Amino acid sequence: MIQPIQNYNFSNPYAATNIQFPNRQRNYCVFDQQKVDYFVKQKENALPYLASILSNSNNEAQITETLYIMDRMIDNGTKGIDKLYPVFSRFNNTKSPNIQTFLAGIYRKTQVPDAFGPLVKMLIQNSLQPTNLNQNFDPNEEIGGAILSYIKSAK
Repeated sequence: MIQPIQNYNFSNPYAATNIQFPNRQRNYCVFDQQKVDYFVKQKENALPYLASILSNSNNEAQITETLYIMDRMIDNGTKGIDKLYPVFSRFNNTKSPNIQTFLAGIYRKTQVPDAFGPLVKMLIQNSLQPTNLNQNFDPNEEIGGAILSYIKSAK
């Protein structure tokens, strides 16, 4: 029998999270590893809770962190993340390079057929209207890698 997940020890799951976005000295995000590890260990039990956060949050930091947690859960063998495409698709039109990067990574790993078109659209959108020429990383690398992964798996 699957036990329901107990809330992680923080007062409001929809409040801003304490992550550090990439900067000039570091081209990656820094997350609360204790929090990430807690949810990754919960495996499938955490999915409804995390899906709720993604469905309700408009906070870029929190969305980025939750997508990172989901990405790590895939690496840890959690099943059912591919079924959450309707939740993830909410972010298909985002202009946030942080969200785009983690979303593309999840799509690359889950290979949900419906995600291919949005990945191509994201890449074209970023090519036509770059979000920030001074950003510290290029989300198109992950987006392009995800597209190539789809093409490779279609053979």
